[in-house]
Amino acid sequence: MLAHWRGGKVVLLFLLVLGVFCGGGWMFLNKGLYLLPDRMCEDTLDRDTVKQVLPNVRSADSSANTQGAGDGLTFWCRVTTSSDSSLSGEARVRQVSRGQWLEYYRGAGERSRVVRVSVEGVEALARIDSGETTSAVYVPCTPPAVPEYNASRPYAVAAEARVYGPARAAGVPLRQALTDFAYRLARHAYHVAECEKRRELPRELPRYKER
Repeated sequence: MLAHWRGGKVVLLFLLVLGVFCGGGWMFLNKGLYLLPDRMCEDTLDRDTVKQVLPNVRSADSSANTQGAGDGLTFWCRVTTSSDSSLSGEARVRQVSRGQWLEYYRGAGERSRVVRVSVEGVEALARIDSGETTSAVYVPCTPPAVPEYNASRPYAVAAEARVYGPARAAGVPLRQALTDFAYRLARHAYHVAECEKRRELPRELPRYKER
């Protein structure tokens, strides 16, 4: 009886040690995402979004940069990992009309399928082709000190976000996460570029629906 009880204790201790080891190993495999800052890239990206979009990795790092000003402004943000997956996006002030922007993402020849939402002049879209992981946002913006010969042409903050490599999310959740990220990039660039006749941008965009 005593030997049986001791044997049970050994088995229980073994299971506890195994559980701790496996748990520690799981945390080791995931620590890259968990050790990222809570907010990154001038508050345009949060750790929860990265955890939602990217698969588990051993290490991860974030970086951001702003280049140029006014009609030459570009702001980008990137999260790289020890695996083949990364999350990145950028917002640029460009001379582009809404129609030109939309045509670019629909593509030439065999047209790409996109899903779109809009609110108060802001447009967003996501490609829904198989394997596509890109979302984009268009925010009208007239930057300061635009040359007179270009003053009548439309300008905008055009933002794009995408995943390279395998993603943890798929379908509507992935499209929504990438679109929200692109919109936060666009909002940030809109204010940094000091767009003229500025207006209060919507807090968030309409939600995509299952198709």
